[in-house]
Amino acid sequence: MASRDKRRPNVVFILTDDQGVWAMGCSGNKEIRTPNLDRLAATGVRFENFFCTSPVCSPARASLLTGRIPSQHGVHDWIREGNVGENALEYLAGQLAYTDILAKNGYVCGISGKWHLGDSIRPQKSFSHWYVHQRGSGPYYNAPMVREGKLITEPGYITDKITDDALAYLDERAKDERPFYLSVHYTAPHSPWIGNHPKEIVDSYDDCPFESCPKKLDHPWAGELTRRVRENLRENLKGYFAAVTAMDVNVGRIIDRLERLNLRENTLICFLSDNGFSCGHHGFWGKGNGTFPLNMYDTSVRVPAIMSQPGRIPQGVVCDDLISGYDFMPTLLDYLGLENADPEKMPGRSFLPALLGKKKDTREYVVVYGEYGPVRMIRTREWKYVHRYPYGPHELYDLRNDPDEHTNLIDDPARRKIVSSLKAMLEDWFIRYVDPKFDGTHEPVTGKGQIYLAGPLARGKVAFSPLKES
Repeated sequence: MASRDKRRPNVVFILTDDQGVWAMGCSGNKEIRTPNLDRLAATGVRFENFFCTSPVCSPARASLLTGRIPSQHGVHDWIREGNVGENALEYLAGQLAYTDILAKNGYVCGISGKWHLGDSIRPQKSFSHWYVHQRGSGPYYNAPMVREGKLITEPGYITDKITDDALAYLDERAKDERPFYLSVHYTAPHSPWIGNHPKEIVDSYDDCPFESCPKKLDHPWAGELTRRVRENLRENLKGYFAAVTAMDVNVGRIIDRLERLNLRENTLICFLSDNGFSCGHHGFWGKGNGTFPLNMYDTSVRVPAIMSQPGRIPQGVVCDDLISGYDFMPTLLDYLGLENADPEKMPGRSFLPALLGKKKDTREYVVVYGEYGPVRMIRTREWKYVHRYPYGPHELYDLRNDPDEHTNLIDDPARRKIVSSLKAMLEDWFIRYVDPKFDGTHEPVTGKGQIYLAGPLARGKVAFSPLKES
């Protein structure tokens, strides 16, 4: 009857799409309603400083799944082409995923929701249950999905439908003594926001002042999304908040079902978002490609992160360690007592001690790194340095005195030494882990989508959509 061993738990991994770290009640937002995420945080550990490896969906998801950075797995932008049809393309072919390791160790693996890593028709990475979105986003009603290898249009609200499928999977797995892994990947709260969410939830935000979202949309690099949102700002805010709240309702359904099946204490629940999001923060709407040049603001790279298993993980704890998406795979395997197949090439490290409330990291500093094509970031508790290859512009922020990253100190003569030090650390780290075939500094990533394999695997084909399409 599924796994009853707390040391060999089942795993439910819930992943949202474009959820800002600020968009949860438990993170301090008094306007948005997320009672079930708050409930999950109260029964586990919430990570205050969890960073995605790349501030856009497909690269970040590929890094979570493989434990490798984009310049190792070759997914540098959201997958625009190769999802379905004759040209369907498996972008992670040959890459080992943690689900492969779980499956080899007796876990039954299933996915319900967004895949968005190419070739949505055929199950990959040892998933035996495969109910996925054909692309990466789209309408919430009559959404394009794949079930049993067939393209379908799913009637109803897709956030509910993804959960319905996940609950059916849980019911089925509860009849089997083998441990299970389930990915529940919501498209929420990704656009569209207007006319795409339950009316009663949208209307419930009619009187919300939205003080948690700056209204001044004036970033000089802001993209088309910001211009579209500006035309009906309040309705877009209501839709975004409603998408989060509707998703939260469904998280509650999953927790309730695990409790009803007596599996809650034997199941690790992980909740993350693929990347962050700005709803007016820094004067724009979007994530890393909400601007051009592509940005690495904390609102783009910090993500919600909660992990819970009552009886093993401490409850109601907030951890402020700096952690990255490339740390997730080694931590999950460590938690499950499974060995990583190729740890020397993995940039991440297990944060299991922090998760279990044990001894904190005693190093003098903790550093996280990120990339989005030719844009790279190094972040410590005190500083953030962003380098754009080959010509810039570059950025330096004093996070102690300017946590909202308003003042770029890159041209301050007094900061030259810290810039040189951070740049050297950045380059040393990436040299250590980059696979030269997939080095993002060589790729013309625009934020408009990836359309083919990167590097020499492209065989001369264009791999990324141009900034201005003809």
